[in-house]
Amino acid sequence: MTWLEQIAVFGAGIAAGGINTIVGSGTLITFPVLLAFGLPPVTANVSNTVGLVPGAISGVHGYRRELAGQRARLLRLGTASLLGGITGAVLLLVLPPDAFIAIVPVLIIVALVLVVVQPRLASWVRRRRANDGAQVPEYGGPVLFVAIFATGVYGGYFGAAQGVLLIGLLGVFVHDDIQRLNGLKNALALLVNGVSALIFIVIADVDWRAAALIALGSIIGGQLGARMGRRLPPVVLRAVIVVVGLIAVIRLVVF
Repeated sequence: MTWLEQIAVFGAGIAAGGINTIVGSGTLITFPVLLAFGLPPVTANVSNTVGLVPGAISGVHGYRRELAGQRARLLRLGTASLLGGITGAVLLLVLPPDAFIAIVPVLIIVALVLVVVQPRLASWVRRRRANDGAQVPEYGGPVLFVAIFATGVYGGYFGAAQGVLLIGLLGVFVHDDIQRLNGLKNALALLVNGVSALIFIVIADVDWRAAALIALGSIIGGQLGARMGRRLPPVVLRAVIVVVGLIAVIRLVVF
């Protein structure tokens, strides 16, 4: 990569780290950038996952106050995320590259739809949580465990909008403050990305220059997202994610 391309990857890492901390979907920023600069799709996905882990750690640290008192919840749901992340990462490495090229455009489109409908989803979640007559288990029950596992499989395989899925599920099945749930969402996403990254480092082909640039940027972005992300206009943020995601779909389908 040229110096300008490296700066672009670093900048994409900052944006992705911030977006992941706020809502999720940062992969829709970094993945298309890596594709545009010539990385094969699977290598781009693997390098992106490894690079975003430090940013996820940064985001979790930024939300550490909201995580206080959620140890038991994190242990239970974190187990589902770890198992799902391992399954998804193995599927990425076992399935042929052609399968990834065929599946990922569909996953990106699904992720973009989730990003677009997130406001309505959040509104529905608020109405659901406001229903005082609903009896919701403290940890969400077995349905949430299975749903978190399935989200982990998706996150280990590709992961764009994993955070949107997680915050939606947690808001429906767990009665708690939305900011505390966002902190839990960040921790669960970190577990999925972390275990996937470990598998990729050992087995897969990682572009370490790209991963390092994304890592440095995502650390900064994770802190910015935790501190100032709530001030960003949500409509603008979603618009950027959708545009970049569509570019990724076109890039994969056409080329």
